[in-house]
Amino acid sequence: MSTLRDQISDVIEKEPVALFMKGTPEMVMCGNSYRALNALHAVGAPITTVDILPDPRIRQELSAISGWPTIPQVFVKGELIGGADITEELLESGDLQRRVDEAFGRERAQDVKVVALTVD
Repeated sequence: MSTLRDQISDVIEKEPVALFMKGTPEMVMCGNSYRALNALHAVGAPITTVDILPDPRIRQELSAISGWPTIPQVFVKGELIGGADITEELLESGDLQRRVDEAFGRERAQDVKVVALTVD
């Protein structure tokens, strides 16, 4: 069985766009997570979300990996973009649209999936 760190790293490395957030897309538990999710929706990004709330170790491991202390955290193709403020700024400037288009092409599915991490 993979460690929590391995599971988080797998999501970051293997998912096109990863959003580590408080809650789920159906039940967002934080305004900043909601803002980041909306910015990603606005550019038609395929989003994989991870709820960090089930266990405090998820947030601790994520921050240890990324070097970023706050939630949400947005990754595009394994690269940390930032939190809600930076993601919204990139949306407003057009950079988020450009990054997503360059990474996945203009014709893409706007899938949203939820990954639950296994915490021992």
